[in-house]
Amino acid sequence: MGALLEVERLDVRFATPEGEVSAVNDVGFSIAEGEMLGIVGESGAGKSQIFMALMGLLARNGRASGSVRFRGSEMLGLEPAALNRIRGARLSMIFQDPMTSLNPYLTVERQLTEVLVTHRAMSRREARREAVAMLESVQIPEAGRRIDLYPHEFSGGMRQRAMIAMALLCRPELLIADEPTTALDVTIQAQILELIRKLGETSHTAVALITHDLGVIAGLCDRVIVMYAGRIVETGPVRDIFRNPQHPYTAGLLASMPRLDIAEGRRLQTIAGQPPNLQRLPPGCAFNDRCPHAFARCVAERPLLTPVGAGRSKACHLERL
Repeated sequence: MGALLEVERLDVRFATPEGEVSAVNDVGFSIAEGEMLGIVGESGAGKSQIFMALMGLLARNGRASGSVRFRGSEMLGLEPAALNRIRGARLSMIFQDPMTSLNPYLTVERQLTEVLVTHRAMSRREARREAVAMLESVQIPEAGRRIDLYPHEFSGGMRQRAMIAMALLCRPELLIADEPTTALDVTIQAQILELIRKLGETSHTAVALITHDLGVIAGLCDRVIVMYAGRIVETGPVRDIFRNPQHPYTAGLLASMPRLDIAEGRRLQTIAGQPPNLQRLPPGCAFNDRCPHAFARCVAERPLLTPVGAGRSKACHLERL
């Protein structure tokens, strides 16, 4: 499979009255056609800002540098008109909160058909027919009637399904799902994740799944990127990382996750401390003050992301965990 998206040396900075925030630092990765890639880490790790940067959706005080190539074409710095020809048509994003992502003043029909009218030059009637079919495919009951409702008349799960339908209407090559199951009950979560998995399989759409939930990654993704304080600390195939994590932060995340295959009565572990201030990142490894294996080199020198096996890399001074 060829590389669909290639990210190299991506930095994202935000100017604030208190100083510059280093949200993403020297991040590089690729996504292949049809691949399911998971990006995991605590809140504030920089997961969402990577994709907000490549979509041209950073806040006004944000700036991105580096390289983001989609199908070999550079995306960073594109004019809004050029970006709009790609966003929605070839790249789509499901945002965390469907209630604030959907316009409360417009019907669901208006918001879905606008995508098709803009990107595929359909008539309003054709676009409505296509939108109803897509709502049915994401399992919204009575789609032909409900499409004329406003977002507040949909339940949380139905709003999220409507967002997924909107993201998929133009059959994108890459779907970015940013915490797609936030604030949903577990039954709806499972249905939406299964829907994303099926869509990836049937349409060969690549998926970048942003989450803090390793259980979701385990059930859905081929490969995972673990982020901490704006940097990639470990990456590799999901099965390999779950069986044998090579970075203490990854091991800590796995140890804090409830599992059915561990001994009964075993207590869940926690990662002590808090993530560092992104305005004043430490000179060495950003995880050193929370790491049970830290030694002098960790405080003095930042570890580089280096290969540790087939398809695997880690940013850690430890030879083996």
